[in-house]
Amino acid sequence: MEITGLPIPPDLAAGYARCGITELYPPQAACVEAGLFSGKNLLIVIPTASGKTLVAEMAMHHQVGRGGKCLYIVPLRALASEKFEEFSEKGLRVGIATGDFDRRDEYLGRNDIIVATSEKVDSLLRNRTPWLAEITLLVLDEAHLIDDPSRGATLEMVIAKLRHKNPDMQIIGLSATIGNPQDLAGWLDAELVESDWRPVDLREGVFFEDGIRFADSTREVSRRSKYEDLDLVLDTVAEGGQCLVFVSSRKNAEAFAKRAASGLKLANPTLAGYADKLRSNAATDMGRTLAACVAQGAAFHHAGLAREERRIVEAGFREGHIKAIASTPTLAAGLNLPARRVIVRDYLRFNAGEGMVPIPVREYRQMAGRAGRPHLDPYGEAVLIAKSEEMVEELFDCYIGAPAEDVRSRCANEAVLCTHILSLIATGFARETGEVLGFMDKTFYAHQGESPLALSRAVNRVLEFLEEAEMITEVGEWLEATEYGSLVSRLYIDPRSAETIVTTMARQKEYTDIGLLHLLCSTPDMMTLFVRRDDMYLLDRFLADHRDDLWMEIPWDAGEGFDRSLKTALLLADWADEVGEDVICERYNVGPGDVYGMVESVAWLVHATRQLAGLFAPHLAGPIEEMELRTKHGIKKELLPLIRLGSRAGDRRSDLRAARGETRRDRRGHRRAVDPLPVRVN
Repeated sequence: MEITGLPIPPDLAAGYARCGITELYPPQAACVEAGLFSGKNLLIVIPTASGKTLVAEMAMHHQVGRGGKCLYIVPLRALASEKFEEFSEKGLRVGIATGDFDRRDEYLGRNDIIVATSEKVDSLLRNRTPWLAEITLLVLDEAHLIDDPSRGATLEMVIAKLRHKNPDMQIIGLSATIGNPQDLAGWLDAELVESDWRPVDLREGVFFEDGIRFADSTREVSRRSKYEDLDLVLDTVAEGGQCLVFVSSRKNAEAFAKRAASGLKLANPTLAGYADKLRSNAATDMGRTLAACVAQGAAFHHAGLAREERRIVEAGFREGHIKAIASTPTLAAGLNLPARRVIVRDYLRFNAGEGMVPIPVREYRQMAGRAGRPHLDPYGEAVLIAKSEEMVEELFDCYIGAPAEDVRSRCANEAVLCTHILSLIATGFARETGEVLGFMDKTFYAHQGESPLALSRAVNRVLEFLEEAEMITEVGEWLEATEYGSLVSRLYIDPRSAETIVTTMARQKEYTDIGLLHLLCSTPDMMTLFVRRDDMYLLDRFLADHRDDLWMEIPWDAGEGFDRSLKTALLLADWADEVGEDVICERYNVGPGDVYGMVESVAWLVHATRQLAGLFAPHLAGPIEEMELRTKHGIKKELLPLIRLGSRAGDRRSDLRAARGETRRDRRGHRRAVDPLPVRVN
């Protein structure tokens, strides 16, 4: 099917032609035939690199040409930025929404396309953002993530709310890995377009001893070292390709990158330039290790890296200079970096409470789908590594020949339902118990035939909690959100977090930084750090000296949860006291990306707590406002006047450091004036 014959703007067709795209791939043509341009809902389940984004792009241009407005939902902020840049180059007005959760962001309504995460769209719905009623096309990137344990329920509720608000809106779902696509398509009232066609052939096999065993052949691999994974990388690079290596942990990713760098030894001026950029930005040992690896043609990539470090690594790989990247499976969905060969080295990973468990087939398919660069590679290879003859057959059966798992609704959890039911009442989607149940009947959960009685009981228990917490009240026959409940919904925090915060603040007479931070780290909204055995000495010493500064009572049977929340709070206190990044990362065994992620989360919770203090603990509102600024900008209390005067804190308080003449070298060694956490002396 020729591009020029499609109902898209001529300049868009010309732009595609300049990129060498004059004809649709077979799955793309199938989407057109299924009603892409006639407003039909579509669920498109086709392999990675088969052109899903182009299909969505054409549909968005078609809608905009008819006066419509499009919302493109992605699972990750990094993907939002990537899609924003990609769509902005195509001549339309594009906005991006990933920021504060209590803003209406009405200015975004001026755009033709808005790119956002599902959490941000949920917050916009809670804040009654008017332009959401104008959406005529909803695109769901990575639609299978409706099954994600932590974020799936939010995506599901966002879809249900938008369909309720805009019943004539077209929906296009995109995915490469769904075991039960008919189920999801049925819920979306969508035509299913399913295909296994790829622009580059994918060969899947298992490496054992000295060869890759495919279903119909074996390919020998020269053994240059004692490491199977390294030999596979060296073999790929020798033939002019690049590798992605998926391992089970950050530690393993870093260790393999160092091994690959030593094996590749590809030092050249271009790689030296990337390494210099990384060194100039590196404030931690991790960053300096990454620079040393990149200088020789290898890298690691995981969530512990700073955003700029990830950007440099990705650019070096896309341009063909970095030959091998070791990554964790959690980044497989968000890592848009195709390679000649994908090596799935570790198919077991540690899960708390379960030990080492196999990764899901869907996760393997996400990784394998990165193999083969269109127009660059003659083929792509996805290779698992076996340790025995028996394991070869097992890996073929469990991964290569296995279908992806079915996607299931994540709305059955009462803790998840709590925040969404409060939102339904606070925003007027539901005004009494029957309407709450009626709305839930429109969800994927109900579509999959889950027990209506179990759902009804769960909803009633949630309503009882919200009423007891005084977040909702009965007014005659109707349910209404109280001022407190409406605020919690707009602030986009878990009602259980709000209840913990409010009840704890109400009994506090005096403010302490660590008391506030530990309180927030004890709520469901805050991810906390893993506690190592070596950490216990530091935590015990802190409690010996500062137990009375905590707001939360220490339970007599305090266990891992308490230790994790305290360790995380101490890290954040160090951040607000301007302890150097190198010191923080070493002391708490984290990476810069982890630090910034925790800072971002707690800064929002401090902001929400300040709002709640205005209602329930006005005497604490002032110092909490100060901590809001300190966590946001990473500064001591004495620098707050500079912030209030309008100094713009850049990348981790850079303007403020420049104002006092502090250099990067100073920052690496900088420690707070008060006593640091004690260090064991043997």
